[in-house]
Amino acid sequence: MDLTAWRYEESIEAFRKETIGCADDAAWEQLRNAYLSKKNGLVGKLLADLRGVPREHKPRLGKEVNLFKKEVEAFFKNRANAKPKGNDKTLDLSLPGVLPAIGSLHPLTQTLNDMLHFFTTMGYDIADGPEIETNFYNFEALNTPEDHPAREDQDTFYIDNDHMLRTQTSGCQVRYMQAHQPPFRMVAPGKVFRRDDDPTHSPMFHQLEGLVVGENIHYGHLKGTLEAFAKYIFGEQTVIRLRPSYFPFTEPSAEVDVSCAFCEDGCRICKQSGWIEILGSGMVDPNVFEAVGYDPDKVTGFAFGIGIERVAMLRMNIPDIRYLYTNDRRFLDRFKVG
Repeated sequence: MDLTAWRYEESIEAFRKETIGCADDAAWEQLRNAYLSKKNGLVGKLLADLRGVPREHKPRLGKEVNLFKKEVEAFFKNRANAKPKGNDKTLDLSLPGVLPAIGSLHPLTQTLNDMLHFFTTMGYDIADGPEIETNFYNFEALNTPEDHPAREDQDTFYIDNDHMLRTQTSGCQVRYMQAHQPPFRMVAPGKVFRRDDDPTHSPMFHQLEGLVVGENIHYGHLKGTLEAFAKYIFGEQTVIRLRPSYFPFTEPSAEVDVSCAFCEDGCRICKQSGWIEILGSGMVDPNVFEAVGYDPDKVTGFAFGIGIERVAMLRMNIPDIRYLYTNDRRFLDRFKVG
C-alpha cells in the first residue's frame, strides 16, 4: 500500500458506510476483524506501513492514522457497551410504547374544585387567610364566649396565649368584612386544625365557609342557596333538612342534613335515619357585625361552613377519613379522572 496517498477523511467515511450495511452480529464481527484484527486488520497494516514512509510525510500520516485507529476502536467499544447483556432482548422498535404512570387530581381537590365552581358561578369571591390566627379573629370577633369549650386546650392547638392554629376559616370572613363594604358574597376554603382523630375526624382537615351580607338578606336566601348547592354536588334528587342548632356567630343557627344517597329507608352510613349531616349554617349574629364596624340595623347576612372531607367521603363512598391522607396509589387510582 502506498501510504502517502492514504487520506483519513476518505477512509473514515468508507468505514461509516460499511457499518450501515451490517445487519446481524456475524456481519459486525466480520467488519471488526477487517479493521482491528491483529493479523490482517486494516489498522494494523496502516501502522506497519507507517514505518516505511518518507520522513517528510510521517507527521501528517502518523497523526491521521492514530486518529483513524482511535475512532474505529471507540465505535466498536461503544457498540459493545450498548448491546443488551444476559437475558435482555434486543429492542424491538415495532412494539407499542409503555405509557408512563400519570397522576391525577386528589379526591379532595376534585371535590373542592366542584364546590368552588358552584359558588363562583353564583358570583362569590374566593378569600384566603393565615393558618395561624389570633384570639380576635378565631374567637372574639365571632362572638365566642371566654368559657366556650372550643377555646379549651383539648380542642385547639395553641401556639401561645394569643395565637393558635385556626379551628375554622371563619377568620377569613372577619378579615374580608374589615376590608370590604356590603353587599358581597364570599367563600373561604382552607386547612383547619382541631384536636380530634378517628375514622370520621382528623386533626387537620379542609373547610369551606361562606358569607353573604347585604340589605334584607333573610333565611330563605340561606335555604335556597344550600338546596341549590346540595343538588349540584350530590344530584338533583337530593333533599335537604335544616335542624335548629347553636353556633356563637349565627342566630338562628341550623345543622343541615342531606337525604342519604346510599339508601331509601336507612343504612349503616346514615345510621338508619335516611339523613346525613354535611354542614352548619345560620344568620350572622349582630355582635359579629359590630365587631367589624357594620351597622346590624342596616345589613343582615347568612354564613355556612362545610367540611370538604365530609362531602368527598359521601360523594365517593369513602368509609374512613384517614384513607384520604395515606398517599396509597391503589386507593387514589380509584378516583382517577382524565
